[in-house]
Amino acid sequence: MIERNTRQITGKVISSKRDKSITVLVERKVKHPIYKKIIRRSSKIQAHDEMNQCSEGDVVVIQESKPISKTKSWNLVNIEKKFENIE
Repeated sequence: MIERNTRQITGKVISSKRDKSITVLVERKVKHPIYKKIIRRSSKIQAHDEMNQCSEGDVVVIQESKPISKTKSWNLVNIEKKFENIE
């Protein structure tokens, strides 16, 4: 069986309240087609976190997978940077 290259993207966890699920905010910069100014676009993606190891503010890498539920079709690969709360 041939393994396909699946997309991996990096984003920031904005919600981890649900069991085994996280919401990841992915930002990208694109050039406006007419004005040529760099603008930010963002997407909120639901991802599967099997061990509930993420918390809000973490920077994570997620990978595309087969659909897990109605809204989840991404899996958590690893946590690049844990959020450090100063308070």
